[in-house]
Amino acid sequence: MRILVTGHQGYIGTVLTPMLIARGHDVVGLDSDLYRACTFGEGLPEISSIIKDVRDVELSDLAGIDVVMHLAGLSNDPLGDLNPGLTAAINHQASVRLAQLSKEAGVQRFIFSSSCSNYGAAGQDYMFEESALNPVTPYGVSKVEVERDVMPLADDNFSPVFLRNATAYGVSPRLRFDLVVNNLVAWAFTTGKVFLKSDGMAWRPLVHIEDISRAFIATLNAPRELIHNEVFNVGRTEENYLIREVADIIGEVVPGSQVKYAEGGEADTRTYRVNCDKLPKMIPDFQPQWTVRRGAEELYEAYQRIGLTLEEFEGQRYRRISHIQYLLDAGRLDDNLRWRTPETTAAQ
Repeated sequence: MRILVTGHQGYIGTVLTPMLIARGHDVVGLDSDLYRACTFGEGLPEISSIIKDVRDVELSDLAGIDVVMHLAGLSNDPLGDLNPGLTAAINHQASVRLAQLSKEAGVQRFIFSSSCSNYGAAGQDYMFEESALNPVTPYGVSKVEVERDVMPLADDNFSPVFLRNATAYGVSPRLRFDLVVNNLVAWAFTTGKVFLKSDGMAWRPLVHIEDISRAFIATLNAPRELIHNEVFNVGRTEENYLIREVADIIGEVVPGSQVKYAEGGEADTRTYRVNCDKLPKMIPDFQPQWTVRRGAEELYEAYQRIGLTLEEFEGQRYRRISHIQYLLDAGRLDDNLRWRTPETTAAQ
């Protein structure tokens, strides 16, 4: 199939794209390339790319595309909070417009990267796909609104599917330290302390980015009647953890490290446990393979291999909000997060 992956140069996209190519698909990427200076380790996969903001997609960009996998957007809660209006414009409005254009262009399947952040402040009970949504951040709200507005577009020729990913972790060419497992392993590796800023009592479902990619591939290959306008939680039900449990695992994985709690650490309002049984039950080809412990081991080995330093860890390179703020302060992005000049978009 000919597949358009938006956000193909991001954290998940740089892992998903090679997996699609390895399965024989013709992949085109679309990305504004905000994080070109943020590559971790080896370079990115070479594919046909459209360097363009998702807000500027045109019908011609979708010509000949069979499937759209839509990952592009402001990628987490702190970045979403930076400018809630921009989060709405990029994550919500541009996503709905992309779906509308995809339908007009004859795209058969539209796979949207949603989030378990949709459940927000959910407490102790397990959340299912039909559970009430209670997002507590602009990022979570934007994901809920895309689901709400794209679902009515479904018809006999256009099949949207919504993947509510658990909190991601794992090694990527566009690594992020603003994700809990990646972050805590980096703290442990660079300082010897698994440092928690909260009380660690929030629940969170966790999933490796390779397993998220496997979910995209499973819904790509599944018969239409199994995925048409469906919502799926992506992860493993047994991979729900209290954050303090994650910290304890990392303390065991990284030699010589100890768990440390910040003084006065408060409870995180985002707490949710998620049942992820629907996707492997309906699409048995989807079999997630990772656990948090194995993921922590992978991250520890990668940090060793690269020689990660505390300066790099605390710097702006691998933290999305910090890097965006750096580009804004340097005058390279305008207030709408667009490159100011064509010269700025040259590879750096």
